[in-house]
Amino acid sequence: MHDEGTGSELISQAAVAYTARRVNPEAMRCIVAEGTPRAGDLVLAMVTERGHHKRLHLTNGAKKNLFPGDLVIVAYAARYAPNQFEALVPKDLRDCDLVAAGGVAGTVVEKHARIRRGPTRLRPIGLIASDSEAPPLNVGGFGLSPNPRGDARIIPTIAVVGTTMDSGKTTTAAHLVRGLRRYGMSVGYAKVTGTGAAGDPSLLRDAGAHPVLDFTDAGYASTYRLPHAVIASIFSELIGHVASEDVDAIVLEVADGLLQSETAELLESPVFRERVHGLIFAAGESMGALAGCQWLRDRDVPLRALAGCITRAPLHVREASSCGVPILTLGDLEDPATAAKLLKGTRM
Repeated sequence: MHDEGTGSELISQAAVAYTARRVNPEAMRCIVAEGTPRAGDLVLAMVTERGHHKRLHLTNGAKKNLFPGDLVIVAYAARYAPNQFEALVPKDLRDCDLVAAGGVAGTVVEKHARIRRGPTRLRPIGLIASDSEAPPLNVGGFGLSPNPRGDARIIPTIAVVGTTMDSGKTTTAAHLVRGLRRYGMSVGYAKVTGTGAAGDPSLLRDAGAHPVLDFTDAGYASTYRLPHAVIASIFSELIGHVASEDVDAIVLEVADGLLQSETAELLESPVFRERVHGLIFAAGESMGALAGCQWLRDRDVPLRALAGCITRAPLHVREASSCGVPILTLGDLEDPATAAKLLKGTRM
């Protein structure tokens, strides 16, 4: 164990990641060099080798270029990212990986073939605590109140889901927010599942959403491998907090794809059906679009439109035209009349 003075000095030199942004910096006073990490625990680590993630998202949304020898404060968590890494929380404090730019430490178990350099490597110095006798600080202790005041059931709510990561979900959500804002509505946004990163919330703020929340505000660096009851609780908490801000509409984003277990269980749950009034499906190509639309219809999810990366390819749009719902470009989503019709569920 490092003595508290040395630990405090090292902590003060470290870059604090986005995933730890809700943790009170004054509580980070001590380093515990032994222990078994848990999901959400904060760790002080040194960058030993720069790999796929060359920049770290900071608490204010800025991005720091990483170099070997840099000290960082990140959170342990699992990650599900088919185009990057699958990673799990390690069982000890040995060297591990930076598996997400938002500041997630884990052990990579699978990676996409295009990630040739592998992950950026980390050498944990120790878990971060408030004092030597206290348990490690965990992002779960710094989330929003679990009892939001708002009743989201009475606010029109559209969710954006997709075939997989990088299918255009966040961009779709941002342009829909833009369209609703142009219609004169105040719009709140929440990303209810995924891996902590600053980019998506920043884009939605720029589009005009307020408030903008994600699962890190509920005390989770990642939602991968969380039990369904916890996912459902995060979902309800976030939209309740958005609803408490007196918004006219809510746009939700559910990460990853329909075949990801946490996504599938949420979409099939009673709480999702009760709170969500319409859904936009973002797809990358025509076969995924058609299969996904059928998957949603089989579960009686209120599908309103198809969007996402598929709209870049006219041939894919033509092939998917039999899906039975409008296929909307980013320009369509920004159109105030189209956005308003989506929200009201009327025919376009």
